[in-house]
Amino acid sequence: MIIGSGESNEDPFTDDDSGQPPTFGYLDRLTNDPAVTDIAVTGQGHVWIDRGAGMEEVLLRPGFEGPRAVRDFAVQLCAQLGSRLDDARPMADASSREGIRVHAVLAPLVPEGAAISIRLPNRHPPGLEELAAAGLCPASWLFILRALVVNRASILVTGGTGAGKTTLLRALLGMCPREQRLVVVEEVRELGRIAGHENMVSLAVRESNVEGAGGVGLVDLVKATLRMRPDRIILGECRGEEIADLLRAFNSGHRGGMATLHADNVERVPARLATLGLLAGLQPRALAALAQGAFDAVIHLERSGGHRHIAQIGRLTTAADGRLLGEAVCTWTGRGAATYGTSWSMFARRWGIVTSAPAGVP
Repeated sequence: MIIGSGESNEDPFTDDDSGQPPTFGYLDRLTNDPAVTDIAVTGQGHVWIDRGAGMEEVLLRPGFEGPRAVRDFAVQLCAQLGSRLDDARPMADASSREGIRVHAVLAPLVPEGAAISIRLPNRHPPGLEELAAAGLCPASWLFILRALVVNRASILVTGGTGAGKTTLLRALLGMCPREQRLVVVEEVRELGRIAGHENMVSLAVRESNVEGAGGVGLVDLVKATLRMRPDRIILGECRGEEIADLLRAFNSGHRGGMATLHADNVERVPARLATLGLLAGLQPRALAALAQGAFDAVIHLERSGGHRHIAQIGRLTTAADGRLLGEAVCTWTGRGAATYGTSWSMFARRWGIVTSAPAGVP
């Protein structure tokens, strides 16, 4: 695919039509394409995009002339988004207020130039009904998701990179009553604004300055949420020692919170949480006690080709020896009928989920 036409040696951030420098320069047409979800630029200037069905290469005209042009582009792009990228700090995460996320790495961490990855949010974030219609989950599961939000279950959304965790999280938050105060903490802003929620605080990590001062990390931000009169605390992604403060907050009466976590399936969530807990000095048994009380439901997403779907809805429990366990109460392959485990009825009663019990469900 060829984007643009003609040859040019002009500054990639120059826009002759408007007279104003667009945020993404050469990539502006791609970032404005509602079908594009991801853009990747290699060190030599090759551009790849994902329209939902996997990566495909595009040829930009004009485009990057080589590694030096890619490096300069990455530095300027991060600077516009308020993030430092240079020889002293050759890796950067940056984001816009709208939730466009940029990750860039300079040589010599990459062989040459810079590697740039851009994640684009949906311009018109879909609600749960739209997501279900697109194959996110069986129609009968919409009531499950609504019941979890309305009854203020604390929800952990899990899955791999690009599985749709942020998209689902945004849709779940969109169901929260507008009078509830949402306090959101993210390393870089991805959620953007939630329609209908003017009483929302969006907190993002701040990097330290050249002297190494002024940085504010996730741990500090999670602690700050408790002083901001939250109705729901949302952590964009559990990544490290901030998990300890989040678990304490969710165990101290702050119900209805939500967070995301990278994990392979519901059964593997305890191992991922235990690893993060160790970073915060929490021993596995202590973390197990906190996590079981903190998260009421786990929603696991999977992506196969371009299809994203909820594969499992589960819960966290503890074994007799104090180990944390992840249990799926219902599963779906993305096709056909969902299956329900032995704990489904108890889970449904707990959260006021009234559905027609599938055949064979206890």
